[in-house]
Amino acid sequence: MQLSPGKAVGDRVAAFNEIHVGIAELKIARQPDRLITLGLGSCIGVALHDPATMIGGLLHIMLPESSQFNNVNKPAKFADLGIPLLVSEIRRSGGKINNLRAKIAGGAQMFSGLNEKFVLNIGERNIYVTRKTLKSLGIKILAEEVGGRRGRTMILDTVTGQVLIRTVGTSMKVI
Repeated sequence: MQLSPGKAVGDRVAAFNEIHVGIAELKIARQPDRLITLGLGSCIGVALHDPATMIGGLLHIMLPESSQFNNVNKPAKFADLGIPLLVSEIRRSGGKINNLRAKIAGGAQMFSGLNEKFVLNIGERNIYVTRKTLKSLGIKILAEEVGGRRGRTMILDTVTGQVLIRTVGTSMKVI
């Protein structure tokens, strides 16, 4: 993990680790660390944060549902398995499910001009199953930056619960 300069806190600067979350991975962190995932095209990033304990988690989903696959060896790859797993890991770390707030990003249609049947609308399906799974767990989505045709980077600040979104070709946005 790379130690990164933090933000000013009073007269001092707090340091935090920037923890990278790869494709089909999930990671948990405590304040003051940040979680970051790159390359959210049709994939979805799910950030969960417990403001009381300042514990957060970030999940990088590739596909909506695992039911069409016989051998699932990476549950974090799928919205239907990865989101409950992320919640479980946050609870194991001391977070409370009733405190969790969600922010999601991604689900872009990255391949314009291709036959929709060929593309299978992965981005749209990822958004739908992510929303449905979070709702079934009683977790409210506070903000989202989904759809479109551009890739995104997503950063969760475990201190504030803010999510920074960097979309290709645009400036940083806070959700």
